[in-house]
Amino acid sequence: MIKVSAPARICFFGDHQDYLNLPVIAGTINRYIQIEAEPSKENLFFIQLIDIDQVKIIDLNKKYNKIDNEDYFLSVLEVLKKAGFSFNQGYKIKISGDIPINAGVSSSSALVVAWIRFLLEIQDQKKEINDVQIGKWAYESESSFFNQPGGIMDQYTIAQKGLLYINTQTTHTERLNPNIGSLVIAESGLAKQTLGVLQKARSYSQSAIAAVLDKVPQFDIYSANESEYEEYLPLVPEVYRDHWYAAIFNHLLTQKARKMLISGPLDIEQLGNWMNAHQKILQQRIQNTPEIMQKQMQAACNAGALGTKIIGSGGGGCMVAMVTENSKERVIQAFLNKGAKAAYEISLTTAV
Repeated sequence: MIKVSAPARICFFGDHQDYLNLPVIAGTINRYIQIEAEPSKENLFFIQLIDIDQVKIIDLNKKYNKIDNEDYFLSVLEVLKKAGFSFNQGYKIKISGDIPINAGVSSSSALVVAWIRFLLEIQDQKKEINDVQIGKWAYESESSFFNQPGGIMDQYTIAQKGLLYINTQTTHTERLNPNIGSLVIAESGLAKQTLGVLQKARSYSQSAIAAVLDKVPQFDIYSANESEYEEYLPLVPEVYRDHWYAAIFNHLLTQKARKMLISGPLDIEQLGNWMNAHQKILQQRIQNTPEIMQKQMQAACNAGALGTKIIGSGGGGCMVAMVTENSKERVIQAFLNKGAKAAYEISLTTAV
C-alpha cells in the first residue's frame, strides 16, 4: 500500500500579489488531501474520489490528445512524462481529505501536489526530487498547462510546507517563525469566485503599474513606498486606482510582517493589526469580500480575534482568525452565530 498526502495552505500576507511578481507570506495547515493506492493487474489508474463520490479511470495505454480544463490528473501525467517519467503499472487509488473544497485553502493545489508525490513514488527507479521541483511541476500542471491567471504561491507553499516568505519574482523561499499563536478557520458557506476575481484583479493591477511605467520608466514596484503612491497616483486612470493602492500597500504590509517573522521579536497583536489592515485593502480596494463574510469577520473581532482576513482569491470561501487561547472558543462561536458553515481551530504544519 502506498500512502501520500499534501496539506492545505493559508495566505497570511500578500494576497493578489504573486501574479505581480510581488512576495507573499503563506503557510500550510493540518488539513490534508490523502492518497492510498495498491497495484492492480489492469493497465489503468482506477481512481475513487471518496468525498465527492466519483470515479475517474485513466487508461495508461491511451494517448489523451484533448485534456479538459482543470483535469489535473492528466495534466500532471503530461508534465511528468515530459520530464522523463513513465507510467506502465496500473493502480487502484483512493483519494480523500478534510480540506474544504472551493473555499480558498487550495484543495486543488493540494490534490496536484499529492498526485505528483504519488506518481513519483510508483516509479521503478527512484530519483532524488526536492520539494522546490515538485512545486514547479505543480504550478506547471495546474496553472501554465491551462493558461490560468494565478501565481506560484499555492503550489510552492504546499510542496515545501511550513510558514514561508516567497519571492515570486525569483521563486526563492525563506522559512519564517511559525509561532504565531492560535488560529481559527471559518467556512463562510459561499463558494469562492476564483477566476472572475483573479482575472479582474490581475488585469487592473497590471494596468495601474503599466500606466505609471509608461510615464516613469525607472519606477520599481518592488521598492515603491507611500510617497511614490501619492506622487504617481495622478498617472493612474481612475478605474485602476484602487488596485494601484492595493499593489503598493499590500506589499509594504508583507515586508513589515516578514521582518518581524525573521528577526523578531514576535508581537502577535501587531501581526493581527497588520492582518486586519491587509483585509481592509482586500475588502475596500480589491473588493473580493462579500458582505456576509465582512459581518462574520467583524463578529470574530468583536469576540476577541486579534486579526481576521479572507483566504484565497475571494468572492467566498474561508476566513482565518488569529486568536488567543482565551478568545478561541468565543471567536468560533461568533463565526457560527453569524452563519458560517463551520469554524474550528487549526495549526501550522512543519516542513518535515
